[in-house]
This record gives sequence, C-alpha cells and structure tokens, in this order.
Amino acid sequence: MAIDFKTVLARAETYKAEMSAFLRDMVAIAAESGQEKNRIARIKQEMGKTGFDQVEIDPMGNILGYIGRGKHLVAMDAHIDNVGVGDPNLWDCDPFKGYENEEIIAGRGTSDQLGGMAALVYGAKIITDLGLTDDYTLLVTGTVQEEDCDGLCWQYIIDESKIRPELVVLTEPTSCNIYLGQRGRMEIKVSTGGLSCHGSAPERGDNAIYKMAPILTELRALNENLLEHAFLGKGSLTVSEIFFSSPSRCAVADGCSISIDRRLTMGETAEDAIRQINNLPAVKTAAATVEIYDYRRPSYKGLVYPMEAYFPAWLIEKDHPATKTLVEAYMGLFDQEPLIDKWTFSTNGVSIMGLHGIPCVGFGPGHEDQAHAPNEKTWKSELVRAAAMYAVIPTIYSQKYA
Repeated sequence: MAIDFKTVLARAETYKAEMSAFLRDMVAIAAESGQEKNRIARIKQEMGKTGFDQVEIDPMGNILGYIGRGKHLVAMDAHIDNVGVGDPNLWDCDPFKGYENEEIIAGRGTSDQLGGMAALVYGAKIITDLGLTDDYTLLVTGTVQEEDCDGLCWQYIIDESKIRPELVVLTEPTSCNIYLGQRGRMEIKVSTGGLSCHGSAPERGDNAIYKMAPILTELRALNENLLEHAFLGKGSLTVSEIFFSSPSRCAVADGCSISIDRRLTMGETAEDAIRQINNLPAVKTAAATVEIYDYRRPSYKGLVYPMEAYFPAWLIEKDHPATKTLVEAYMGLFDQEPLIDKWTFSTNGVSIMGLHGIPCVGFGPGHEDQAHAPNEKTWKSELVRAAAMYAVIPTIYSQKYA
C-alpha cells in the first residue's frame, strides 16, 4: 500500500497532547536501573489503551509490545530506566514533577530516553489508526537496566528469548537526525598491592597508592595516542574512580584500585585495550593487575544475568537497506535530506549489532546533550516527528528493503 505521508504527519500532530501526558506520567515514576517495575506497568497500560495486538513482560522485566503478524520482524527499542538526579539544587524544577510549556517538557528522562518510548507507542497507534500494515510484525521494546549495563537487556532478548529482528531502530536521542553507530566502551579495573605498616614509619611498608601514581600519568598520556576513525572519532580513556585499602588512616595503604572508562573506536578490540595498559612501564614495575569488570546486578524481577563489561563499537553503512529505509521515511515526511551522524555515548546497539550483527540505525526525539544533565528537557515537536517516522518505517522496509 502507498503511504500518505501528509496524513501520517497530521495524525501524529493530533497525538501531541497525549504523548506529552504519557511522557510526564513516566517521568513522575522514579525508575533507576533495577527499579523499573512501576514504570513498566504504566507503559503496559498505555500499550493496552493504544491497541497493541500483544503485550508481554519477559523474565528480566523488559516490556514487549507487538503490532501485526507479518513475516518480517522489525523492532524499535527505548530503554526506560534513567540515571539519578544528581544534586537537586542544580535543578530549576522538581526532576520528577517537571514542567511543560508550548514547546518543551522538562524532567529527568525526558530526552534520555522516555520521549522515545512515548513516540513509539503513538507511532504504533498511527499504524493501527491508518491501517499501515503490511507483511511485517512490529516489536516495540521498553528495556531495563541500560543505564547500568547497556546492551544487557538485548543480550537476554536475543540469547534467551530467541528473538532476532531483521532491523532494529534505536530511539535514543538524535535530535531527529539519523544516526549510524557509536564508539564502544569497556569498564576496566587496575589494581596495585602493597604492604601496610604504621604511618609513623612508612619505610617499613610498601604504599600501593604511590605505585598507582605513575600509572595514572601514563594512562593520561596513552589517551592521547589511541586509534582514530574517520566517522566515529578517536578512542579514549579516562580514570573515573579510585579506591584504596588500609588498616586505618594512620597506616600505609596495602591496596589501590582505579576504574577506567575506555571508549573503543572501530578497529579497537577488548584485547587491544587490555594489552595497551598491561604494556605500560609503570604497570609492569608495580606488577599491577588489569581486568574487565563484570555486571551482576539483579533486575527488578530478581533475575541476575551476568555480562562482561565490554561493549563493542558498531557502524552501519550509509547504503545499507536499514539506512535507506530511514532516509526514505524522513524525506517522504519532511521533504528534505536528513542529517547523518553518530552518537557520542553508548546504546543498546552494542549488543544488537556490535555483538550479534543485527542491523541497527538510530532516530529519536530529544538531544544528546540533555542526557544525564540537570534541567533535562525534550521538545514536543520532536515527539511528533518521531512518532510519524516510527509509523512509516516498517511499511517502507517490508515493501522495499526486506
């Protein structure tokens, strides 16, 4: 069937108020990673109201809503957990009550990335309203624990639930541009050991903190010399945490550990990143240990699904059918060429495409610079544009590119 793009966009505009109200309801429910139960229940209620054919919650706690029963499975994903509010004194409004005016909605999670979920639910409603069905099944996922461990939810969906879409649209904030990938990341721990003694006679011991000091200097220098990719940019690292062990404040430290946030560009592997650190002279001199963190926190349903904290970079080609689908949808709706770009931060694509090779492409309402920031906000006009995009993508894909 031919798509009447003007009718789709007009219908999306009529749902602006309902999308805004739904978004504000989600924001009002606190839902950091591992605490998403009540927000998932609210999303299930909205999916029921808007006419999804089937809605289920998996053993991890992800919500999966289906439209249609065609042979081509197209998925669209929004993680529905959010980070904490940080210092409340930096907010101009209550982060959970938020506020809205004619243009924006403010509150924690509005851009990252509950706006994506609001637009997805109403994009699906437009499909049923206008009969934009074809030989596809649309799966809308509201996924959990992404802020703690990006991709964990989709590891479970793919490996345990045996769901493997042909195409996944990520609705993380892109300012309504089309994003084709991201750098990967790793969480690395470096530890030094020493010998404690009384602080009044430090020469009797071996201070693990002093052993760490030259390692920090060499890590800072290593950051300047990492691989660069023409589209995704340069690999990077930063020391994000430091810990110690000591019998008391009046003692020499017998242990010191740091956490490293390592961003991986295309062409870098986990093995490369670990080897680079192990090869630092100060690491060798201190006989430091270098390891990748594991994630083992239970979901709100109590499920522990361990995952190594390695999240590979991914990038889809500009001429891939997934990209062409979104470009055609964008041009049909908005009559202009889209901006093609990439995320600075990480997404569930690290599992979907990075580990499993399932084609991924991004389009979402909200702006990346709002993520994790005080006074976070999103734009109502972008909710409308995103809902219209989500309504037409499955038909275009199934008719022309599947």
